[in-house]
Amino acid sequence: MTIFHKHRDNKSLDDAQLVCRCQRGQPEAMSHLIVKYQDRVYNTIYKICQNRDDAAELTQDTFVKVLENIGTFRRESSFYTWMFRVAVNLTLNYCKRRSKLSPVSLDAENERLEQDKGKLAAMLADPNGLDPAAVAQQKELSRLIVNTIGQLGQDFRAVLVLRDIEQMSYAEIADVLQIETGTVKSRLSRARTQLRELLETVLT
Repeated sequence: MTIFHKHRDNKSLDDAQLVCRCQRGQPEAMSHLIVKYQDRVYNTIYKICQNRDDAAELTQDTFVKVLENIGTFRRESSFYTWMFRVAVNLTLNYCKRRSKLSPVSLDAENERLEQDKGKLAAMLADPNGLDPAAVAQQKELSRLIVNTIGQLGQDFRAVLVLRDIEQMSYAEIADVLQIETGTVKSRLSRARTQLRELLETVLT
């Protein structure tokens, strides 16, 4: 499964028809939706929960819950945001049940980080230079960014992942998280600030 990849094209091309077919009891339609979205859902969940096995299980739980509730979906929002609401809610609830997130170890990144410090330092020196989505396109930095995002509080982590990695609009994030758009912007600003500060500590 890929990490930090934009998937904005054709996201709603067939969704309405596929949902209608699901609601009419055509299981192959749900199979199409799962194939279409499973990697994106998994990657989003993984970046929030920071555990691949848990992410795989939560991805499966997401599609089970979507299938169980597809008959009640009333199109008050897009299927895309409704499905991600299910995925993120399951993941955040899972994180809350854990007494504490396992500490993220950067030991495995140390050797690679030594080679990347100059590049990352230059980005951090520019107030507008830390674009997580752009930085993450550089393969050599992507794991470091993922690990550092894992040190954010779960609410900040969720909004950062949905905006800067999944590339959702503010309105879509508000719909997924069931919060106001202003709250999305506030959390995102604080998440980006905290991410910068955490990365700066890695360089010192």
